[in-house]
Amino acid sequence: MSARQPAPDHIQPREFKFTKDNMDIVYHHINKYPEGRQQSALLPVLMLAQRQHENWLPRVAVEHVAEILNVPYIRAWEVATFYTMYNLAPMGRHHIQICGTTPCWLCGSDEVFRAVKDELGLTHGHVTDDGEFGMTEVECLGSCATAPMMQISTSNWDHYFEDLDYENTRKLLQELKSGKMPKIGSQKGRVNTEPMEGPTTLLDQQSDYEKSKKAG
Repeated sequence: MSARQPAPDHIQPREFKFTKDNMDIVYHHINKYPEGRQQSALLPVLMLAQRQHENWLPRVAVEHVAEILNVPYIRAWEVATFYTMYNLAPMGRHHIQICGTTPCWLCGSDEVFRAVKDELGLTHGHVTDDGEFGMTEVECLGSCATAPMMQISTSNWDHYFEDLDYENTRKLLQELKSGKMPKIGSQKGRVNTEPMEGPTTLLDQQSDYEKSKKAG
């Protein structure tokens, strides 16, 4: 099943309504814009609908959002089908999105794909039988300096997992399978995008800073 193709009719729900708490969030987004410009809230309101509906957007949810924002249904559907952050079909409670663009590929994204296949039996566009995990290959996620990397999304959170290799990818997937939250960010311990061997510039100033911390 592809995240970019609508789910088949037999799993499309017949109705969708925002919860009361989520309607408050909808109005919060609408009120950010001048009167008559409520369609500007389309992206965040669609994302809110996706999060409420197990991390994917059925047709009735898109229709509901269009009705609330008073925009033509086709306008809302164009947005939902254009942006890859919207899933039009179930992609698992943990949607694994692996970057396969050139910097990640050069740094070893093939090994990340292999780890996901070995650990979960997943290839691009597929979901595990229990519905727990789904995987897609995506284009650049903007973290080239910490390649290879992937984003994992659920109904509650989206996080980057960076500096991946075969072993640490399998480890973080095993933690997710056991109900644990893996370490977010670099899986090799570096801070932000500093060199893997540690800082290489401003070493004197850093030394003075460390001395002041110890003295203080």
